Amino acid sequence: MTRTVLVLGGGTAGNALTVLLRRAGHAVELVEAKPDWNATAGSGITLQGNALHVLREVGVIDQVLRDGFPFDDLGLLAPTGEVLAVHRGVRIGGADLPATVGMQRPRLQQILIDAVRASGASVRLGVTATALDPEIGEVTFSDGTTGRYDLVVGADGLNSATRRLIGVEDRPAPTGMAIWRAPVPRPTGLEHTRMIYGGSCFIAGCCPTGPDTAYAYLVERNRDRDAIAPSTHAAEMLRLARGYGGPWPEIQAALTDPAVVNYTWFDRLLVDGPWHRGRAVLVGDAAHACPPTLAQGAAMSLEDTLVLAEVLSTRDSWDDALLTEYRDRRYPRVREVVDASVQLGQWLLDGVRDADVPGLMGRTMAMLAQRP
Repeated sequence: MTRTVLVLGGGTAGNALTVLLRRAGHAVELVEAKPDWNATAGSGITLQGNALHVLREVGVIDQVLRDGFPFDDLGLLAPTGEVLAVHRGVRIGGADLPATVGMQRPRLQQILIDAVRASGASVRLGVTATALDPEIGEVTFSDGTTGRYDLVVGADGLNSATRRLIGVEDRPAPTGMAIWRAPVPRPTGLEHTRMIYGGSCFIAGCCPTGPDTAYAYLVERNRDRDAIAPSTHAAEMLRLARGYGGPWPEIQAALTDPAVVNYTWFDRLLVDGPWHRGRAVLVGDAAHACPPTLAQGAAMSLEDTLVLAEVLSTRDSWDDALLTEYRDRRYPRVREVVDASVQLGQWLLDGVRDADVPGLMGRTMAMLAQRP
């Protein structure tokens, strides 16, 4: 049976879900607030195996593997740059997929945009929902139009307007940490993520995103965002990066343009109650978000889309029980990832030196190796 679905938000989750639902034969309309469809936003993204598994189901894995940088290892360095250990990553997406792919975030977005366009979905850009009646699926848009849908999906991110419009009161809360990110040329010999714990920041990391590109990041205690002028972002990231060895001298030389340096706080969000009201349901960061300490934010959002599309295909009645089933399948897994991601950051904030980081990460990866 063909249904009408409105997807609010054209990020990773919204785009992937649109493709999956179009493949199932549904009439899908995707509405995105940004006129440019976020085509140039962000620096880099780390996609672990469970994210790659979903991207294969979406039908874009060949492009992702071609345009990204696949690798299996993770290098741990001293602040001086000395290699302390190289760990082999777990291929949680299956033996035929790499443990990790680093990508330029705009490239992943463009791949998904192209997939949405090819799916035949209706797309409207520069438009938002201003009112939503979840009981009948009626939506009023910022351009003055209205529509009625069998299902409305809020895929509009951490500060979701959909979440507010349907009366879900949960809001993101800062964890006390923040991250500086910047795209840079790939440092010589960088074949996998390299991370440094300690020095001027909690974490100094760099991930290859293509043959010639990478993204660098520095994690510190959060500060007043309003007190940091955007024009100083490159200089501030450079100041924090000084003193680090390994790939960092090359990275420092590239930190010249404040416009490409991004500073954001870490937030935690987990909607503990229902993820839906009537015909409206939340996916991705609109329902849950976590610090990137496990690099699982995008993966959890992508898993949501796969599970929701699967559940919607199981029966004709898209009712309260079905949407509750979706949330109940996702909640325990998402909660474990959110809690573990926050815990890893909290140990750093508290200066805990004997924390069982390997144990926590090992347990979490073993859980994620199971299908969602």
